[in-house]
Amino acid sequence: MYQPPHFIETDRDTLHALMRAHPLGLLISATAEGPVADPVPFLLDADIGPNGRLRAHVARANPQWKLIASQPNMPVLVVFQGADSYITPSWYATKRETGKVVPTWNYATVQARGRARVIEDAEWIGRQVAELTGRHESGRAQPWAVTDAPPAFIAAQLKGIVGIEIMIDELHGKWKVNQNRPAADRAGVAEGLAADASGPVEMASLVRRFGGLG
Repeated sequence: MYQPPHFIETDRDTLHALMRAHPLGLLISATAEGPVADPVPFLLDADIGPNGRLRAHVARANPQWKLIASQPNMPVLVVFQGADSYITPSWYATKRETGKVVPTWNYATVQARGRARVIEDAEWIGRQVAELTGRHESGRAQPWAVTDAPPAFIAAQLKGIVGIEIMIDELHGKWKVNQNRPAADRAGVAEGLAADASGPVEMASLVRRFGGLG
């Protein structure tokens, strides 16, 4: 990933926070014919290893797990995409001063590189599905649990999926949120994003936080 110095983010907790907030990662493996990529919801075990461990499951019909199983500790890449937004030059103070501005795109992203292994153990897969479900149902007024469905039905569903575990060797973060612009431009972007009903509130917050605007 191209990493200009302004945008590099290395704080482990910050990287992990984005991965938890945006858990649908793009799992990428390499083949002789080219890369294979699938969007997969992940769970992060932050306390396993220096960078953490990722857990997920894919459909048994998905050929990517067979690719991973064919090579012990196969290297993979998982991309987690956080908030992103188009940034209009109209928000920059510099536009009013010199006019020498162009549009850009703000985003926050994490790339996790590691070694993957396939898990077909039914108990492991069952725990994985239950924990993933619990994580995303916990905030609901009436959370659904795996145990709400008939046991025979769940057992049949579990046979149709395969577990994947990834020990993270490297974490790379890029927070491209106008850190390279003058303070007045950063303030203008934060104000513009906050006022734009179609813009992501999260991006306005990132511009303020990483731009030193409080």
